Amino acid sequence: MSRIGKLPVSIPSGVSVEVKDNVVKVKGPKGELMQSVNPAISLKIENNEIVFECSNPNDKQIHSMHGLYRALVNNMVVGVSEGYKKQMELVGVGYRATSQGQMLELSLGYSHAINFELPKEVKVEAVTDRKSNPIITVESIDKQLLGQVCAKIRSFRAPEPYKGKGIRFVGEEIRRKAGKSAKV
Repeated sequence: MSRIGKLPVSIPSGVSVEVKDNVVKVKGPKGELMQSVNPAISLKIENNEIVFECSNPNDKQIHSMHGLYRALVNNMVVGVSEGYKKQMELVGVGYRATSQGQMLELSLGYSHAINFELPKEVKVEAVTDRKSNPIITVESIDKQLLGQVCAKIRSFRAPEPYKGKGIRFVGEEIRRKAGKSAKV
């Protein structure tokens, strides 16, 4: 069983944490995030660390929430201090991406271009260099929102196993399948 909930979350300099009525507010140089916490989990701020305690550690449901809320608050602290960033590459002939503000335009081999409007908390940048695949860089302070946006972008053209064409994360390995074998 995981013991993540017992680990304290250290608060870096420049980040302030406020707990009021089971709502945690984290402010940092990059922004502000809020998260409500189940009343069965109590939070204390001591020695520049956030400590989580569960009211009934024998209850499996409460014990699992103990680690969950610790991880969520840790993600918030890292997000407002450093931020999160993911890079995706478009693999395929003629695949292009351009970004203007909160709008991402994708040409993925369909008869039409896909215009995807991003939430205001997410920043996007599309870079196309000669002789390399276009790269989309997505940044946010909210890890969960960043993952959702990346999953939505990837769903427009998921990588296929035969030629490896599609939208994938930079460095991701795609399991390839052998194609048809020719008759002799």
